[in-house]
Amino acid sequence: MSAPSIFSPETGEGNDRALIERFLEMMRAEAGAAGNTIAAYGADLRLASEALDGGLGEAGRAELEKLGGQWQPLARATVARKSAALRRFFAFLADEGLRGDDPAGALPRPGSARSLPKILSVEDVDRLFAAIAERIARVPTDPRDLRLSALVELLYGSGLRATELVSLPRNAVAPDRPYLIIRGKGGRERLVPISDRARAAVGTWREHVASDRAWLFPSGKAHLSRVRLYQMMRGLAVEAGIPPDRVSPHVLRHAFATHLLEGGADLRALQSMLGHADIATTEIYTHVDSKRLVDLVNERHPLGQALVDAGGRRD
Repeated sequence: MSAPSIFSPETGEGNDRALIERFLEMMRAEAGAAGNTIAAYGADLRLASEALDGGLGEAGRAELEKLGGQWQPLARATVARKSAALRRFFAFLADEGLRGDDPAGALPRPGSARSLPKILSVEDVDRLFAAIAERIARVPTDPRDLRLSALVELLYGSGLRATELVSLPRNAVAPDRPYLIIRGKGGRERLVPISDRARAAVGTWREHVASDRAWLFPSGKAHLSRVRLYQMMRGLAVEAGIPPDRVSPHVLRHAFATHLLEGGADLRALQSMLGHADIATTEIYTHVDSKRLVDLVNERHPLGQALVDAGGRRD
């Protein structure tokens, strides 16, 4: 059965074109996808929309299974590419709160490995913070560097979406409260932990924000834009000696989840902190290498210890 409509009832029709363009804009601005990737994803999504009579955004598992059946005569690599485009598209819709489920599990898996999202190592993140520390150490300190510090601390330390971050009210982060209550896309509320470092960075920056301003990160008459935030992250990457196409607000959000998971965090807890309606979406934004998984089984599974006690190997 198809998912509930995510379009305005006033239009009376699906708006796949607008959703696809919105998704492609995210790929350009936040994910830093190459031009060829954008073109391929756009073509695959528009073809899928045509095959579903303009109902791609509302499609359920049954419609996607039927669509996958139409791809059977195609080469395996082509099917893998088409599936990847649609999986990323539905993950985006779920992440943005535009629908409450992710039906992409019904798409075919032709055997090719799913490409992992961009990740930053802990060392990469340390280099970003080192570049910020060098900025703040300048005399006199530029308030814009304090703003950058607060932004990165919240992105990496709390996993906020770019829109959630730039639109924070001035007093959203309280000095005596180690969490935020965020109302994300789709009106869903979630509790987001705030580290001591992030609260300290925000407190230092807020001293430079006039008390009558509505936003924590004001810009003109509104708040900082997502595009400007993206540009700032790219500039910081260059200063840190990291290729700029590897750093974006979304990549830092993913690094938050990845590094927590590698540190032993529960996937369901991450789902809650990231604000994902579907656990499958969380799995797209998190990655643990196979060696760690093997070590985890060897160290934590009762059979692993039994082998050690019996003189067996743990590899």
